Amino acid sequence: MDRIGTLFFSKAVRIPASSRVDQQPILTPRAYSSIGLSLLNREDVCILIPTLNEGGSIEAVVKGFLDLGFPHILVVDGHSTDGTADLARRAGAEVIMQSGSGKGQAVKEAFDRADSKYIVLVDGDGTYLPQEVDLLLDPLEKGVADHVVGNRFGRLTGGALKRFNLFGNRLINLFFGMMYGVELQDLLSGYRAFTQEGVRCLNLSMTGFEIESEITIESVKKGLRIAEVPITYLPRAGGTKTKLNPVRDGSKIVLTIYRMAKTQNPLFYFGLMGSIFGAAGFLMGVYVLMDWLSGRVEHLPLTILTAIFIIVGFQLFILGIQGDMMASMHREVLREMRRKKR
Repeated sequence: MDRIGTLFFSKAVRIPASSRVDQQPILTPRAYSSIGLSLLNREDVCILIPTLNEGGSIEAVVKGFLDLGFPHILVVDGHSTDGTADLARRAGAEVIMQSGSGKGQAVKEAFDRADSKYIVLVDGDGTYLPQEVDLLLDPLEKGVADHVVGNRFGRLTGGALKRFNLFGNRLINLFFGMMYGVELQDLLSGYRAFTQEGVRCLNLSMTGFEIESEITIESVKKGLRIAEVPITYLPRAGGTKTKLNPVRDGSKIVLTIYRMAKTQNPLFYFGLMGSIFGAAGFLMGVYVLMDWLSGRVEHLPLTILTAIFIIVGFQLFILGIQGDMMASMHREVLREMRRKKR
């Protein structure tokens, strides 16, 4: 597997440093290894922690980053009822109360407040290790990535994820890869790092747990270089409860991935709908034909509906082809603009 420095890519193509952006603006590594402590100035990093009733873990998380020398820690609290905000202030973090509700809303408000050169986003439930933050910052410092995702499956500890959640994560990662053509091992990780320029490129609108998938999709759309690093994922700290409903929130995440593919992969987006209409029309047509051949029974209304379904399916497929051509042209224009800017 070819690599740039210590970054291993999912595509076996060596991209020279002088032409990374022109030839492959999105980097999707399988792993990032052999990293020592980052030498960047801790003053250039802002640690963002969205919280909601994380009183059992927030002090340890904040102190963990402070002990590593990070002075800028911003906690965005969603009106916790267990004293999370007070505990975070006591530990040494700056705390603001979010104006709305939902994790996505907290993340958006945190991004609006952060003006540091590098931004780290981490959950406050104690499932991520502050000591591993340098793994995420190192690719940014070396200039090989704009957005780094901590891959929880790299060092997943026992009991951290239930089997159903693990299966759902794998399925969502597979679906994302099919829709966007980018191989990522952990789309829904809550431990990420960004450059300031990368964050300013993101146009976020989701207010719930779909925010991680939206951040990744926006990064792909805007041509940000994405890297993954293996990190440790621990069971939730005692006294904290998950707010994520696997079925409800998982469905929202899948719908978000599909809906946002309209402009990134219109052939898949419209082709899937066209296939559903076409398949339904074909099955109804088979039924009508079999009834007519066996007993000369006419189903005139059903025959008309069959024709409509097949025509709509064909038109959606053609629309997907046209949209794919337009999306390809748009990406080429953006790539050329980015090349000239740099």
